[in-house]
Amino acid sequence: MSASTSGHLLVHMLVSAGLSLLGTPGAPRSLPEHPGPAGQPAQNLGGSYQRFTDCYKRLYQLQPEMTQRIYDKFITQLQTSVQEEISEIKAEGNLEAVLNTLDRIVEEGKDHTELAWRPSGIPEEDVRSAMVPYFLQQRDALQRRVHRQEAENRQLAEAVLAGRRRVEELQQQGQAQQQAWQALRREQKELVGVLGEPE
Repeated sequence: MSASTSGHLLVHMLVSAGLSLLGTPGAPRSLPEHPGPAGQPAQNLGGSYQRFTDCYKRLYQLQPEMTQRIYDKFITQLQTSVQEEISEIKAEGNLEAVLNTLDRIVEEGKDHTELAWRPSGIPEEDVRSAMVPYFLQQRDALQRRVHRQEAENRQLAEAVLAGRRRVEELQQQGQAQQQAWQALRREQKELVGVLGEPE
């Protein structure tokens, strides 16, 4: 079913609803079918015409042909008005795309043979069947997050240990340089003392 077909069905439904408000149903009579939209079967509006004539019985008794022409013109204007209203609604609400999407979903659903989920009548089992997959999914997601966080923590711990080792190496290098400098100072003092002694 296309979006245009869906629109025509809406037109027919609304026209029928409008005609049902014309009056109380009377005895049906044999009347010609009213032509429907292009590509659609004709509508049998005999019951609607009967209601129309019941509302304007005096006019129908005096001028039945004019009553028929008035009725036909009323039906045509009503269908045109409803079609214009539906076109505006479709344009404002993007119903063309929505109806096409619904038609596609219906067509795709025809290929699905598995049964849809239905409640079992036992609330505990229904809740469990609906919530357990969700909780399992959340558990798996949390486990993946924990694993990622643990891996990041290990990388950070290794980086901290490497930094500490580097600091220790720098401290050792500094101490070695300080000791070397102190030894050099002692040698300089001893040398100055030897050179400064009188002969």
